[in-house]
Amino acid sequence: MTITFINMKESHLQPVSVTVGIITVSTSRTAENDTSGLAISEIVQGAGYPVGHYAVVPDRIDAIRNELTKAMRHANCIIINGGTGLTHDDCTIEAVTPLLDKVIDGFGEIFRLKSYEEIGTSAMLSRAVAGTIRNCAVFCIPGSTPAVKLATSALIVPEILHIISHASR
Repeated sequence: MTITFINMKESHLQPVSVTVGIITVSTSRTAENDTSGLAISEIVQGAGYPVGHYAVVPDRIDAIRNELTKAMRHANCIIINGGTGLTHDDCTIEAVTPLLDKVIDGFGEIFRLKSYEEIGTSAMLSRAVAGTIRNCAVFCIPGSTPAVKLATSALIVPEILHIISHASR
């Protein structure tokens, strides 16, 4: 996969490397049947970014936060998929948002716009969010495989060097 940084100024790029951590939030998926986690892994590795951490955790705030802490020891781009909807057990946003130093509002906005183009008005149910914790970028995206592919290939991979460059300053 060739990555083109159309809107990025050369001066914004810092000499940083990106390692990805993947956390799937689900009470029904395991490492053996996690198609969304696998899709993220294939996309980021295809773009040349190694995966330094992978886990599947249940929909619990403490489990998500604990795994995020572990992932940040091995990666500076964490993609958390699942638990971003409106059901009673969806708690990824509640677990991660209070920990963010900076919120990247445009990520959720653009993700919902691109989702709307694919699935219509049900895109408004997504609470996708992104931000930084110290020098680490954290993305919380829906767990459906099509949503994961959209977010990872159309938004995260094209901008991750730009985001990490800014977060590392």
